[in-house]
Amino acid sequence: MTGTRGFMFPRTATGRASLVPPPPWHYSGQMLTVEYRTDPAAVAELLPSPLTLADEDPGAVAVIWADWQSCSDTFEELLDPVRAQYLETFVVVRCQYRGETFSRCVYIWVDRDYAMVRGHHQGYPKKLGELYVTRPVNVGRAGPRLEPGGRFGATCSAYGRRLIEATFTITGQSETAGFVNGHPMIHHRVFPAIEGGADSLDELVTMRGYDAEAGPCYSGDATIQLYESPVEELTRLAPLEMIGGYWREVGVSWNGGTTLERHNRVDGGAR
Repeated sequence: MTGTRGFMFPRTATGRASLVPPPPWHYSGQMLTVEYRTDPAAVAELLPSPLTLADEDPGAVAVIWADWQSCSDTFEELLDPVRAQYLETFVVVRCQYRGETFSRCVYIWVDRDYAMVRGHHQGYPKKLGELYVTRPVNVGRAGPRLEPGGRFGATCSAYGRRLIEATFTITGQSETAGFVNGHPMIHHRVFPAIEGGADSLDELVTMRGYDAEAGPCYSGDATIQLYESPVEELTRLAPLEMIGGYWREVGVSWNGGTTLERHNRVDGGAR
């Protein structure tokens, strides 16, 4: 596209209309994580070759609500917060690739278009949804305090149907915010060829952030309920045993990943 600019579409003469600015991207937010165990076979069916189940606790699942503020390296989005603030709910499992354990996002909903397309660049299978999570407070009574007894609720809906609802009650502090989402991410970046019948983009990639910071972590009791939808398959990951819940404030930056395998179609063939 000679003569046009922009990291993502639409590419224009100046690039200002691009839906997503170029990385690095910076994130600060609050994360509510609920972990449980499901049937490992339900996790396995979401792991395309060459990925396999994790050796340890293969049925572990994390459902995470993240209330983000994000920006590019210009930080200009922070003065126009409609371009900086969004929520997402994502479902993470663990898997193995060549003997190493990775985290993998298998479902995710987000409430802003730029965050959805930015995630597609990274291999996250983002869809639009309506997400809500209780925010903690330091003054007043209209919210939980970050202390034992603080109670949170969270929901995820899409296409007019509630998909997930969860609760979390703080019982104390924790060193970690769970274990399922604690590894480098491994994703497939795919895009169907215009001729049909194959993918013109088919890559296995891994990535992790840098300059990560984290505040105190709070752990506690959690509940979660998954609901049916004609356009979702989330209930196939139905919980069999609860592990627990976690709340933490986090910050991280991102500036690219690594391609592990590439199977893109070139001139009708593959490589």
